Amino acid sequence: MVALVRDFIDQRVVGNVREFDEDDVYPEEFIEEMKKLGFFGLLAPAEYGGVDVSMACFARVCEELARGWMSLAGAIGGHSVITYLIKTFGTPEQQDKYLGAMAEGAIRATMALTEPGGGSDLQAMRTNAVPTGDGYVITGSKTWISNAAHSGLVGLLCRTDRDVTPAHTGMSVLLVEPGEGFAISRKLPKLGYRGVEACELVFDAMPVPADAVLGGEPNRGWAHMMRGLEVGRIQVASRALGVGQAALEAATKYAQERESFGQPIWKHQSVGNMLADMATKQQAARLLTVDAAQKLDRGERADMEAGMAKLFASETAMEIALDAVRVHGGYGYSKEFDVERYFRDAPLMIVGEGTNEIQRNVIAAQLIARNKI
Repeated sequence: MVALVRDFIDQRVVGNVREFDEDDVYPEEFIEEMKKLGFFGLLAPAEYGGVDVSMACFARVCEELARGWMSLAGAIGGHSVITYLIKTFGTPEQQDKYLGAMAEGAIRATMALTEPGGGSDLQAMRTNAVPTGDGYVITGSKTWISNAAHSGLVGLLCRTDRDVTPAHTGMSVLLVEPGEGFAISRKLPKLGYRGVEACELVFDAMPVPADAVLGGEPNRGWAHMMRGLEVGRIQVASRALGVGQAALEAATKYAQERESFGQPIWKHQSVGNMLADMATKQQAARLLTVDAAQKLDRGERADMEAGMAKLFASETAMEIALDAVRVHGGYGYSKEFDVERYFRDAPLMIVGEGTNEIQRNVIAAQLIARNKI
């Protein structure tokens, strides 16, 4: 599967990215090919037509996609998290309804957590679903929702009991299909991560049936989504690895081609040392990500490890992207060279899927919890 993705990136994507990125055009032709190749079914069970790869393999696939264009890895990010949640926590009816169509990409999913006034503070969530006789009525808004305009299913984290304390004990994940009371208010303009949209969603007294609750039992959504975020943060770490790898490869190639003072620039100690540090950090980030993925594959809790991988890999991608610009000199600032795009794409992984400041909080809390005296 990793080799298949690598060939797809090298043969179809690498030479054609700029036309989509520069004009912020949705890459429909790439997405259709990804559907046919099974990329939307990576985490779906085989009995539903999925590929059902390990989390370690999933991370490698996402890295390869992001190496070609980070937006393509983003196109399967939230979709794969919701696939994982339905596979792990969904009722048999929910699994039968969604997993087959999600595996083939006929239904694409996204997850909706972030709110305009809350950011990474999910405890401050205001979007709520009020129980009715036969379901719920959702009111609220979400923002920075990737793939929102092209998704047929939204994994919505919201409050289904506003009276309980702490707030997270009254949250549920609702599987919401666009319909009456649902609107996409606008597409947000972005520095990087172009082509794939990020939107604001509005739920205006939107009715959903009772069986929209993931797992069938309300007020368990916090635990569900925290498990999903372990997958999401491994996926974001993998995206960062892809950007970092692409920047490293570009810098390594250019440092051999460009000469100054009669020799390739990598032979100048300042450039050679930079390349050495870039390669070392990249490998360390990859090993952290593999460790977190393998922990999930063993069925173990991986919130600290996923947080570490996301934190380190994203910061590393930003550093490597900047160093790649330095290696290229003035050309690194030109849109004619891909390192300019890597530098624009890298910051997303620092702030997405929980900012790195939040990751440090998660890591510290788990470190203490696992080493109590």
